[in-house]
Amino acid sequence: MDFFARQEKARRNTAWLVVYFVLGVALMLVTVNIVFAFAFRYHQFEKLGPPGLWNPSLCAWVSVSTLALILGGSLFKTIELAQGGSIVAGSLGGEPVDPHTRDPDFRKLLNVVEEMSIAAGVPRPELYVMRDEKGINAFAAGTAPDNAVIGVTEGCVRYLSRDELQGVIAHEFSHILNGDMRLNLRLMGIIFGIVCVMLLGRVLLEVFLRGGSDRGGKKGSSFHLIIIAVALLVIGWLGAFFGKLIQAAVSRQREFLADASAVQFTRNPLGLAGALKKIGGFAYGSKLASPQAAAASHMFFGNGVGESWFGFTATHPPLEQRIRLLDPAWDGKFPTLLTDAAQERSEYMEQLKAPSGHRPAAAPQPLRGLLGLQAAAGLAARPLTAAEAIRKFDAPTAQHLEYAAQFKAGLSPALVAACEEPLGATALIFGLLLSGDPAVRASQLVSLNRLLPGPVANEVRRLDTEVAALDPSFKLSLAMMALPGLRRMAASQYLLFEKAIADLVQADQQIDLFEFALQKIVLRRLEPQFKPPRKNATQYYALSRLLPECAILLSSLAHVGHQSPAEIQNAFRLGASQIPEGENLALMPLAQCGLADIDAALDKLNQASLPMKKIVLTGCAHVVAADGTIQWREAELLRAIADALDCPVPPFIAGV
Repeated sequence: MDFFARQEKARRNTAWLVVYFVLGVALMLVTVNIVFAFAFRYHQFEKLGPPGLWNPSLCAWVSVSTLALILGGSLFKTIELAQGGSIVAGSLGGEPVDPHTRDPDFRKLLNVVEEMSIAAGVPRPELYVMRDEKGINAFAAGTAPDNAVIGVTEGCVRYLSRDELQGVIAHEFSHILNGDMRLNLRLMGIIFGIVCVMLLGRVLLEVFLRGGSDRGGKKGSSFHLIIIAVALLVIGWLGAFFGKLIQAAVSRQREFLADASAVQFTRNPLGLAGALKKIGGFAYGSKLASPQAAAASHMFFGNGVGESWFGFTATHPPLEQRIRLLDPAWDGKFPTLLTDAAQERSEYMEQLKAPSGHRPAAAPQPLRGLLGLQAAAGLAARPLTAAEAIRKFDAPTAQHLEYAAQFKAGLSPALVAACEEPLGATALIFGLLLSGDPAVRASQLVSLNRLLPGPVANEVRRLDTEVAALDPSFKLSLAMMALPGLRRMAASQYLLFEKAIADLVQADQQIDLFEFALQKIVLRRLEPQFKPPRKNATQYYALSRLLPECAILLSSLAHVGHQSPAEIQNAFRLGASQIPEGENLALMPLAQCGLADIDAALDKLNQASLPMKKIVLTGCAHVVAADGTIQWREAELLRAIADALDCPVPPFIAGV
């Protein structure tokens, strides 16, 4: 499935989640009303009407109160979780991983996650480790790639080999790319609302047990209090059971999909299978000690809580079933996992040796220095046709991982270090935004002192030689690498950074369309960190109301990628032919395709539905490929525009 199909499937799952929730709440309301009807059948309450099983006033009062409790609890939890995955990670006892750590296991984790981010075309998620958790487990959480986090237990980091860890992280990345994270957070909010009924019953029962002996002759009120408390407790327990059924119904198939996506990503099924086998042979398994684990059980890589009765509420498929799908030759025996990590690794790899027919191909070792960048550029050397470019809107593959590894290994230590610090990351972004023309770039460097703070301007100059020498096809990947460092800016630094980018654009209008799209991506990715969240709701389900914006974007691409008036007109017409009612679009003059016009057009197009975005991007691909091929600078421009429309695209790799 391509990006758009995966997102559509996640949206259908969300619709089913709403159906399950409504059914669960309806069953709870019926049960609550039956219990209250029997509890008050022989007791007269003037305000609630005469006794009897059917009491409209009592039914209305109970139903409204129960609904208010469930919906209020769900809304409260949903608003809390909307702040991003860090809330979930913190509730589970996670601590951020220091990007400068010298611990080899955590360096391995950082490298694996960074390579996968480059390969997938998304910012590197923030990393959290649950240091007191010995079981092998992981999760991905967030509402979007911009605020996603990946959390791992310390057991996962310490006891898995690189291939196994890569399989687990690829599994979590598939949840990010498949749209599962938002679904999982909504599920947590819904379950919390249902569980609130049980929590209220528990509180009332505790109040009665603590104060029952002091009530003296008030037997009637005591009787009703304990009846209500027990009823709410039992009904809440039933609600929690319904919630677990909802979790199980939504989660199990998503886990199979994530396993399959991880294998597609790494092309190494035995890596992921090895991690699952270690869980089966480990005394701690994948269990978590955190009291919050049950609420987030559907988010974990493996079962983080106790086994369910008869598998009805299991959020994960059986371990053996997952392993056999990955390794059909498995003999059914779990290896014994020792507590000494170094000894365990060597012994376990001996146990895991498979027949040559089932052994994965050895991953290419990253080439260091300039050779690494040349190898990465070689993977992205062939021009594309428009049809090929559209097929690239797909899940990342092992070749994308190879590209990412070669690219990262080829960067100089100075550039890698700059990505990890706010000052260096800021300088990198400004360096990437400078003109590729040597004369214009030299002029821009001279004017940096009046546009940027002194330390930033000096850092831009220090890194300029290496940044200017980068192939244009690497710019977007390097900008993504710099985002974690930029997120560590103070709020006051971000305001200066945002103003400096605007000043750089307005100073001489030398930033071209690709650099403009790049700075738009960076600012859009950083906004959730430093500004109040902006709801980007879908407002357009047809392009008829967005034709002026389509005309601006297609016209801009036609003017940028072609020379003669005839070529420009032909490219525009090819792109417009992909748009419904495109025959009504007219090529706009270059003067009406300024950066401000393009900025406004992209903002409005970003409010279109995903099918409409796919149509727009198809039109863009046909514009830049009107001369028969898409060169790599044009391909990166297409990726940048797609990212600005919230459609991340992996690097364009030849032969994928």
